[in-house]
Amino acid sequence: MDTKIKVMVRDASVIHTQLLSGALRRDHGFEVSSCDSVHEGVGPVLERSFDVLVVSINLGEHSHGGLDLLREARVSRPLLRAVVLLDSSKPEAVLEAFRAGAKGVFSRQESLDKLCKCIRCVHEGQIWANGRETAIALEALASAPALHVVDANGLNLLSNREMEIVQCVAEGLTNRDIADRLQLSRHTIKNSLFRIFDKLGVSNRLELLLMTLSHASNPQSMFSSFLRGCENGALQDDCTMEECQQAAEQGSPVAQLLLAQLYATKNDPREIILAYKWYSIALAQLSQSTKKLRKRMTAEQLSHLEEMTVDWAKSSRKIPAASISAANFPALTHATDVGSD
Repeated sequence: MDTKIKVMVRDASVIHTQLLSGALRRDHGFEVSSCDSVHEGVGPVLERSFDVLVVSINLGEHSHGGLDLLREARVSRPLLRAVVLLDSSKPEAVLEAFRAGAKGVFSRQESLDKLCKCIRCVHEGQIWANGRETAIALEALASAPALHVVDANGLNLLSNREMEIVQCVAEGLTNRDIADRLQLSRHTIKNSLFRIFDKLGVSNRLELLLMTLSHASNPQSMFSSFLRGCENGALQDDCTMEECQQAAEQGSPVAQLLLAQLYATKNDPREIILAYKWYSIALAQLSQSTKKLRKRMTAEQLSHLEEMTVDWAKSSRKIPAASISAANFPALTHATDVGSD
């Protein structure tokens, strides 16, 4: 017997949630649960076990409140599969739903049977949108400006105030913290960041950090400051977590390590697991990179490299020197063992 798909429903009002939940329960392939209050935050949603979240774009009197809930939920559950119910297929609503992380968008004018098909498709990892909604997404993608690469001179395009904001980002400050420090409104900081992104050809705070690191006189110190901001809880900001998540899923080891660091600072057991996950993924990628480099090096170079890394381990006392030798120079260690027989 096939396992039922667990569906969580959060419609615009309590009565709409109850009606939709009841309708979906008629499909024997679904196990449906719901949140009875549209005023509660993301907590009650995450407390439940479900496969697909069906959420209204608007919650109660909160316009696009469902998208805010979805963004917040994806911080703790990055792989969350969600269907956003749209009151209309206006282009801005469709695009905002996908940007918030929806895997499917569904117009209320469509039939219940189609909604059931939508939920099944999203559960299988597919994207759901009708022809018009797909056209809207493709048109937005086609009209989006191409990413342009900016060299070190690109930072000179920024005003003094914008450079101050960049420095604050590098310290791991949230928009609220930056606004407090510079005595500006959060709205002003947000708009300034969008202008900075546009000038430098980046799309989020993490890409901005990486660009800034590449041109910094002391990148190690700057990155350390950024990590201290993580440890102090400054980067519990939803947007920053989501940006790190996206970059990590795209394969950036730096983003994976940063995301692991962010999760590791929390006490929630679920987030400790996520920290371990991203540390493991980053380690696997870095291991592959070091293996490729080892193949290009001579035995003499490997021997010299081992001496340098072991010396660093002994002086820093961060990790046992023996673990570096065994983990990063297995081929050399094995060759030495064979020669001593």
